[in-house]
Amino acid sequence: MAGQLKEVRSRIQSVQNMQQITKAMKMVSAAKLRKAQDAIIQMRPYARKLQDVLSNIVSGAKAGAVGKLAEERAVEKVLLIVITSDRGLCGAYNANLIKTAKAVIKERYAAQSEKGNVTIWAIGKKGYEHFAKNNFKVQEDFKDLIINLSFENVQTCAQDAVKAFQQEKFDVVEIIYSQFLNAATQRFVTERFLPIPKVETEEGEASIDFIFEPNKEELIAELMPKILNTQLYKAVLDAHASEHGARMTAMDKASENANDMLRTLKIYYNRARQAAITTELTEIVSGAAALKG
Repeated sequence: MAGQLKEVRSRIQSVQNMQQITKAMKMVSAAKLRKAQDAIIQMRPYARKLQDVLSNIVSGAKAGAVGKLAEERAVEKVLLIVITSDRGLCGAYNANLIKTAKAVIKERYAAQSEKGNVTIWAIGKKGYEHFAKNNFKVQEDFKDLIINLSFENVQTCAQDAVKAFQQEKFDVVEIIYSQFLNAATQRFVTERFLPIPKVETEEGEASIDFIFEPNKEELIAELMPKILNTQLYKAVLDAHASEHGARMTAMDKASENANDMLRTLKIYYNRARQAAITTELTEIVSGAAALKG
C-alpha cells in the first residue's frame, strides 16, 4: 500500500509540473498572439485592396498587355506553397493544413500528381518533415522562413515563384494556409497565386475604370511583382497569427485537462490513504484484542 501511495504522489507531482509548463506556454503564446494579430489586422485591408486593383487591371487589360503572370495555360505542372509551423504543441493546426494540401492534390491535381508534376514548397518545418517523410516532391528552400519572418524573406519566396511561373516551370501556383479569424478559430484556405485571377463581372455590371499615369503597361510591370509579394506576405502573417492562436488554445485545454487529472488522482490518493489508515487501525485493534485474550 505504501508503494502504491508513493506512486500516486509521484504522478501528482508530475502532472503539477506539466501544468506549470502548459500555463507558461499559454502565456507566452498569448503575448506573441497579440503582436501577430496586430500585424495581420493592419496588413489585411491593404493587401485586399491591392489584390482587387490587380485583378481589375488584369480583367480589363488587353491580351498580352499583362505578360505571362495572368496567362492561363493547360495545367501540367503544379506548385503548392504550404505554410505550416516550425514547432508543435498547437493542437491539430499542422495536421489540418497537411490534410487540406492532400485534399487539394487529390481533388484538383490527381493526374498531375501521378506523373510527379506536383511540387510543394513547404514554409515551416512541420510541413516539410511530413511531406518529405511521405515521399512527396517537396523543396526545403523556404522551410525556415517562419523563424526569420520578414517581408524581405517572404519576398524572396514570392519572386522565385513568379520567376518559375514565367519560365513555365509551373502552370499554376497556389497558396495553402490558415486564415486567422480569432484566437480559437482558423479557416484553412487555398488561394490562387498565379496566374493572377481575373474578376468575373456579371452581365450589365460596369467594370472599374482606372486612370493610368504613366501608361498601363509600365504600371502593370511595376505593380504586379509588388502586389504578389504583399499577397504572400499577408498569407504568412495570417498563418503566423493562426499558429499562436492554436497553440494558446491547445495549452489552455491542456491545463484544464491537467486540473481534471489532478482532481481524479487526489481523490484516489485520499481514498488509498484512508484505506491504509483503516487497515493499520484494524491491525492494532486485533493485536490488542489478541494480547488480552
